[in-house]
Amino acid sequence: MNSPLNRRRFMELSSAAAVGTALAPLGLLNARIASAQPNCSYASMTVPGFGPLAFNQLPLNTSQLGTLAQVPLIALPPGFVYTAISLRGSLDSEGKTVPGGHDGMACFQGRSGTYVLVRNHELNPTSSSPGCLTSNSKQYDPFVGNAAGLGGGGTMTLVVDRNGQVLQDYISLGGTIRNCAGGPTPWSSWISCEENTNVPTSASSNQVAKKHGYNFEVPALLGQAVDPIPLVAMGRMNHEAVSADPNSGYIYQTEDRGDSAFYRFVPKVRKPSKFGDLQQGGDLYAMVIKPGQRSACTGAPLPLSSPQGTEVVDTRGLRGGSTGSMLPFIGQPLAVEWVRLEEVDPAGDTLRAEAQTKGAAMWFRGEGAWYHQGKHYFVCSNAGDAGEGQVWCLDPRNETVTLVVESTSENLLDGPDNITVARDGTLYLCEDGSAGTPGNANYSQRVVGVDATGGLFDFCKNIIPGNTSEFAGACFSPDGRYMYVNMQGAGITLCIWRSDSRPIYLRPGFAS
Repeated sequence: MNSPLNRRRFMELSSAAAVGTALAPLGLLNARIASAQPNCSYASMTVPGFGPLAFNQLPLNTSQLGTLAQVPLIALPPGFVYTAISLRGSLDSEGKTVPGGHDGMACFQGRSGTYVLVRNHELNPTSSSPGCLTSNSKQYDPFVGNAAGLGGGGTMTLVVDRNGQVLQDYISLGGTIRNCAGGPTPWSSWISCEENTNVPTSASSNQVAKKHGYNFEVPALLGQAVDPIPLVAMGRMNHEAVSADPNSGYIYQTEDRGDSAFYRFVPKVRKPSKFGDLQQGGDLYAMVIKPGQRSACTGAPLPLSSPQGTEVVDTRGLRGGSTGSMLPFIGQPLAVEWVRLEEVDPAGDTLRAEAQTKGAAMWFRGEGAWYHQGKHYFVCSNAGDAGEGQVWCLDPRNETVTLVVESTSENLLDGPDNITVARDGTLYLCEDGSAGTPGNANYSQRVVGVDATGGLFDFCKNIIPGNTSEFAGACFSPDGRYMYVNMQGAGITLCIWRSDSRPIYLRPGFAS
């Protein structure tokens, strides 16, 4: 699909508005939206990105891949290469089986020039893949019944060199359930989020011995499995992801429900700086989008719903169940405020109900989240009028939230999940959609980039024969030269880089 604006005309209209903001993430998007407002044309558009994908590339480490040795795994733009590391079913440094269900992940600076990846495993107690069994027996839940001793979900820590090769790997969190996403902290730890709210019961089918639905902090450089302490004050819910703000110390959280809330955790330790600070507790809030705001494009009011008898703004889009579309608001900052929640550890999965009773906005399947340059980007996977996903940007300094992407075509963006942001401000979205049908442009899953104009481009595509596995956990090395990303169903972590070793920046000349 072409841009709703002629590209030359767009640059003429936006050049003045872009002065001083070109290096800000999505700075040009606001100019594009402003110039598009007279005809309200907000269709998703494509941009060239790094160029067309090549479909015949083998991973550089074919000797380590067994039956996949001569199979191209992914398609990439010209000038990019990749290796496949940390395969499901192989043995780690401690002799444990590497679990499957590779999901959210972050990269940290390691010692002696290495990088450290902390990776979630989205596994249930009785998943067919071996679970996260720690070597030091520090399991949060030992599980019971037919799940006893099976490990469940958790995290794995990998120390890798600059060629993408694993030097050390070990289970760093075990005994949790469906660790989907999470987020890095400024003090080099990973917050792993449970997407599950199971509780012990007396039923014969009971598998859990402890309450679930919590976040757990995993230091990147600990060297062994962490003592699994639930961060109860951050709320018990169907967690998805977090983004930590280094300026305020606040941590923002998404919730994977069809009627979810968006949360802010204010730690008791002001501006936490080390592992353990979050265990001291804090206060939990939910975001309220102030009603009464109207579209600058059409004059339409914000859509409203009353899920708990209180009227709240409903951002979910027509396919998400909302009474109205959010497309007329794309690119328009919306004023927000926050309400404090009291029952952060409810017996049931009711946290969002308390939030909405107090006026909190509704979101459709809040998923990936990432912090970049003072802003927090987060994804709603199946929201929007087409049901293909939205990307939002929270600006905590100005207390506004802005819809920056809403997919209007499955062929352009199909159910985004995890998100990361490159140092030049380019967004990268991991698809987790329907996988389309063979022969169609959207068949199988992709990593889709979003440039500064809000345009979409394909960066990576799964081409394993017979496999339409979602991508997850995309993240960059601290110097921006390597992208690490998971193929969940295939159980593979990939390392991608430019063959000329330049950083993966879409903007020519960017250096920061």
